[in-house]
Amino acid sequence: MRQHMEQSDAYTVVIFRGSTAKPLRFSFPRKFVRKLLILLAVLVFADLLVISHYVIRTGEVWELSAFRAEAMSAREQTAAFSAAVDDLKRRLTTMKEVNQRLRVMLGIESVKPGDLLNGRGGEDTPLPEGKDIGFEQSSVPSRRSLDDFQVSGRAERLQVQENAADTRTQLEQEALAQRVKEQLAWLAKEATRQEQALQELTAAAEQRSSRWAATPSIWPVRGWVTSGFGPRISPFTEKPAWHDGLDIGAAPNAPVQAPAQGRVTAIGFDPKLGNLVRIDHGYGIETLYGHLAKPMVREGQRVKRGDVVGLVGSSGLATGPHLHYMVKVNGQAIDPMRYILE
Repeated sequence: MRQHMEQSDAYTVVIFRGSTAKPLRFSFPRKFVRKLLILLAVLVFADLLVISHYVIRTGEVWELSAFRAEAMSAREQTAAFSAAVDDLKRRLTTMKEVNQRLRVMLGIESVKPGDLLNGRGGEDTPLPEGKDIGFEQSSVPSRRSLDDFQVSGRAERLQVQENAADTRTQLEQEALAQRVKEQLAWLAKEATRQEQALQELTAAAEQRSSRWAATPSIWPVRGWVTSGFGPRISPFTEKPAWHDGLDIGAAPNAPVQAPAQGRVTAIGFDPKLGNLVRIDHGYGIETLYGHLAKPMVREGQRVKRGDVVGLVGSSGLATGPHLHYMVKVNGQAIDPMRYILE
């Protein structure tokens, strides 16, 4: 009876090995089987949890890796942009030095020691390369099942490493972006200043160019000086007299050229100077050409350096064909030789 009851509380497994061999019997108590099934169910559930946790952590690690790669690419692009900004900064500094030299050459500013050699600007913020970024571990994970600890622990370590690298990259990216922002602000201000300086240089250069173009600088006619500027013995009265111009002997009808650009203000005849042409060059400079055989311009006409304004003659009071060349500055006659550079 007792044996029958024990058999009813157990599970029996019979294995038949053949028609003649004695079968094998294995009996397992029901309580043991129930406990074994519960244990297996717990293990399967734990494995499912570990696998799902690992899959989630692995996905996060892949996302962090992709974000890190994207951040590194952005960092490289920002670094390249920063290098380009540095190059522009160097060029702008060089242009600033050239502008300063031109301002000195054009007489806009006087030379200041150190201004031309040591001009620098901007503030450089170094990247936090090699800077330690600490992460405090507030707690140590508790001991769990062996598989769960190994898989989950490895994923967490990878995540902590990725987070640390990502944080460091993010800080470096922010520092680099701040540096580029400061350099761009400096470039904007410096470009504005240099634009104003270039405008001043352009205006000064144009003014000096116009002044140079309006300044007599060449012989009005090719020939020989027969009478200079200043005191002389008059060829008509043979007495001391003042000669307010330059007499240049030349062949009849030789072309007389304007020594600078200007505007013809008068064409006429004078009893002493004969046929004459007067040109106003601006800046208080005026030239006069006398004893012409024939004027070749009209009143109000604008001429350039080298334009023919008349032909050499002997009209008026003259002993022979020549040009009477006069230069006046602010209404006062000046020695024309001071305005002949060739």
